[in-house]
Amino acid sequence: MKIAILSRNARLYSTRRLTETARARGHVVRVLDPLRCYMRIAPGAMQLRYKGKPLCEIDAVIPRTGVRSTSHGVAVLRQLEMMGVYTPNSSEAVLCARDKLRSLQILAAQGLNMPVTVFGDNPDDTDDLLAMLGDPPHVIKLNEGNHGRGVVLAEKHAASKSVIEAFRGLYANFLVQNYVTWANGCDLRCFVVDGRVVAAMQRMARPGEFRANLHCGGSACVVVPSATEKRVAERAAKALGLGMAGVDLLRARSGPLLLEVNASPGLEGIEKTTGVDISACIIQHLELKLSHGLD
Repeated sequence: MKIAILSRNARLYSTRRLTETARARGHVVRVLDPLRCYMRIAPGAMQLRYKGKPLCEIDAVIPRTGVRSTSHGVAVLRQLEMMGVYTPNSSEAVLCARDKLRSLQILAAQGLNMPVTVFGDNPDDTDDLLAMLGDPPHVIKLNEGNHGRGVVLAEKHAASKSVIEAFRGLYANFLVQNYVTWANGCDLRCFVVDGRVVAAMQRMARPGEFRANLHCGGSACVVVPSATEKRVAERAAKALGLGMAGVDLLRARSGPLLLEVNASPGLEGIEKTTGVDISACIIQHLELKLSHGLD
C-alpha cells in the first residue's frame, strides 16, 4: 500500500510514528508538505503535483494539517479524494471539525450533551447574548483555535464583555460557553479510530491554569472510560464523519459533557500515557478499508 501523510513537518512525533509504523508493516510512505502541493483542475483531467513531479498511485492519505494550513491542506485532500484516494477523514469532515460553531451545531442536533454555547456578531446584542448563557464564569474561545490557544476564562460579567469586545476588535470569530466549575481543570480525551475508542486518558490542568491541554502544561494519566463515555465519543466522531478523532469530554455523575472533537489529534501524549500503539490502529484501519474495497 502506498500511503501519503499530509504534514508540514516529517519530524513531528505523530507524523514520525505513523511513518515508522506503516513502513514496519511493509507499506510505502511519503510525507507531503501540503503547501508544496499544487493542482490542475479540469473535467476528467485532475492532476496533483509536488515539487515539480506528479503525485499518482497513492492508495490512502492521512491528513495531519494544522489550523494554519487548513484551507490549502483541505483543498489538497479534496483533490486526492477526487482522484480516488482513500482517507479516514474526508475534506468535508476536517472542515466541519475545525469550525467549532458548525461542529457544535451538528453535535447538539444529535442530542449529545454539552456546555451551553452562544454565538453572535453585533455588539448591541452582547448583553442579551450573555443573558442567554447565564451567570459567569464564561469561557470565550476562538472558533478555529487549537491546543488551548485562543481560549480565555472570564470570571465576571464585565470581564466577559471586555474579552468579547477585544475579540470583536480583532475581527475574530469566537464562541462563548458556560465554564463547568466542577470539572476542576480536568477532562477526558478519547481517541476514536474506525468508530471505536482505542485509548483514553484524563488530562489535568497545572496549578493556576484552567486548560487541561498538554500543550498548556497539563498532565495526564491513563483512565478506563465508562461505556457511556465511549458511546458519546464514538457518536460524536461518527456525527462529524471522522474515521479518526480525538474527542474531549467532561466527566459528570449525570453523564459525560462533550467539549469538542479534534480531526487531527496528536499521538504523543496519549500513546506515552496509555501505552497503546495508536499509530498501528490507524494503519490497520487503512489496511482493512483497502482490503475490503472501502465498503
